[in-house]
Amino acid sequence: MHININNQNFILDHSGAIFWTEIATLLISDVHLGKISHFRKHGIAVPQKAVQKNFIALTNLVALYKPKTIIFLGDLFHSTLNTEWALFADWVKTISAKIILVSGNHDIISPLKYEALAIKVIPELIIDSFLLTHHPEEREGFFNFSGHIHPAIKLSGLGRQSVKLPCFYKTIDQMILPAFGEFTGTYTLEPCEGCEVFALLGDAVLPVPIKEVKKKRRYRK
Repeated sequence: MHININNQNFILDHSGAIFWTEIATLLISDVHLGKISHFRKHGIAVPQKAVQKNFIALTNLVALYKPKTIIFLGDLFHSTLNTEWALFADWVKTISAKIILVSGNHDIISPLKYEALAIKVIPELIIDSFLLTHHPEEREGFFNFSGHIHPAIKLSGLGRQSVKLPCFYKTIDQMILPAFGEFTGTYTLEPCEGCEVFALLGDAVLPVPIKEVKKKRRYRK
């Protein structure tokens, strides 16, 4: 799905990432690396091969878009160091792109560990008229890209059937990215006046017609 924001071109990828064409930059939010290993450590039966899915998805994304820069919009790691850090360090060695982490509430690993991998950790990033943060933020004069919410939309059909799909959630001055990582969960958002919703369905990104406009909901999680 191609969209234009402030005269810049963006590709919404079915993985939940966004590719910013003009500056060859990938925006990725809420990977939550280490979460699967955290579950396994506490006796929750998650298949070991699930750990590799995040790294395979990241590798495929880089191979497809060949970015000059990768910006993670927070919650790259779920918690403290575990065995997935070594996998991440090995993955970084295969990447030629510059990597930046806009820190999120789950990013508690020391910035020194990231610096050792040549990854810059910052609280926010401004590029021209765009503000990149982890939590959704409204700031006059800027369009905000963020994550944190893990947005999803609930679609209802005939016979009381319904499905909840992760989505890109866009308002006039914000775009909230879906969570990229496996086993991250979602939070259903109500459509707001003037918003646009792009749902992830398999290998496609589909615009969702907003038939009923509901009162704008503040983002909380």
